[in-house]
Amino acid sequence: MTRPLRARIDLAALRHNHSVARRHAGATALWCVVKANGYGHGQVRVAEALAGVADGFALLELDGAETLRAAGIRQPLLMMEGFYSEDELPQFARLRLIPVLHSPAQVRWLVDSPLLADLNEPLPVYLKLNTGMNRLGFDAADFRQALTLLRASPRVAGITLMTHFADADEPAGIARQMARFDALRGGIADMADGLPLCLANSAALLRFPEALGGAGDWARPGIMLYGCSPCPELHSAADLGLKPVMNLESEVLAVRQLATGDAVGYGSAFVAPGPMRIGIAAGGYGDGYPRHAPSGTPVMVAGRRSRLVGRVSMDKVCVDLTDLPDAGVGAPVTLWGDGAAGHLPLEEVAAAAGTISYEPLCALTARVPVVVVERAS
Repeated sequence: MTRPLRARIDLAALRHNHSVARRHAGATALWCVVKANGYGHGQVRVAEALAGVADGFALLELDGAETLRAAGIRQPLLMMEGFYSEDELPQFARLRLIPVLHSPAQVRWLVDSPLLADLNEPLPVYLKLNTGMNRLGFDAADFRQALTLLRASPRVAGITLMTHFADADEPAGIARQMARFDALRGGIADMADGLPLCLANSAALLRFPEALGGAGDWARPGIMLYGCSPCPELHSAADLGLKPVMNLESEVLAVRQLATGDAVGYGSAFVAPGPMRIGIAAGGYGDGYPRHAPSGTPVMVAGRRSRLVGRVSMDKVCVDLTDLPDAGVGAPVTLWGDGAAGHLPLEEVAAAAGTISYEPLCALTARVPVVVVERAS
């Protein structure tokens, strides 16, 4: 008998969420972001499911790009941190990868490296501008020089300008960074005008149409493709018309009666305030469930909403069955998503654990069996 924990990946829900992104994008093309193993859903699995509708895929990992090409993915591939060293340039040329350039060193490698002396076809590139995130990207002082070198290089087929918003999912929005972006472009309008743009992530795509552009421009939906709201404090996934793609399902393994004062789990972090009935379900931080999810974190059991009690352990969680007298061993448990036990938005679980939905998705471990379905209508 196998351990009763599984992640059900709903590819129909994935394509539905892409259609939501497409509707918001209008004429703007879409990079489907599949970094971090497709946000834990399987990079190749996601790319193959979207191959018939995606304009291109965006990722970070060079080995991932190699795997996608070997799997037959022919769409453009955007490498969101470019190449990490000069010796990666031949692979970029061979695989026809589009680098995002964010440093002067990358520009110099691309235009000067002898490793590209035999380049048969020039590469499109993205030039990333720092507009306030202050991670990667060119500031004003280096922007003109980088653009000058790239425009003059026969190795460059075309240039797209890109930035990344820090507050698109927050009330502050994107106005400050948009103003900074416009100022950077305006400072060298003679060189930057007319270049295509790639600005909007999931939150900006859904909330700020002014970040989209139009034909020839691109947006980068990520978390919304996987059915989670990029701005859960403002809009739920259901509000946005998104459907969960990963559904983590379990079962009750055992049932225990507690007396007043009985403690549950490591550290005796939960103490029964009165007589209780609890269930022990498969699934813990060894599977990717957030270890810091506290007592009270929502869980669905046999079609009814309940809560965790006690600390999450490596392999198990404990759930309150006090008000669920019919739920016993074998009762279905939904840890997040749409499961046999009912619907539970991952955003609620993540919020209770003090994190965001991205983290548990990406944290799903290899020991969790994955079942692929086509269920969403």
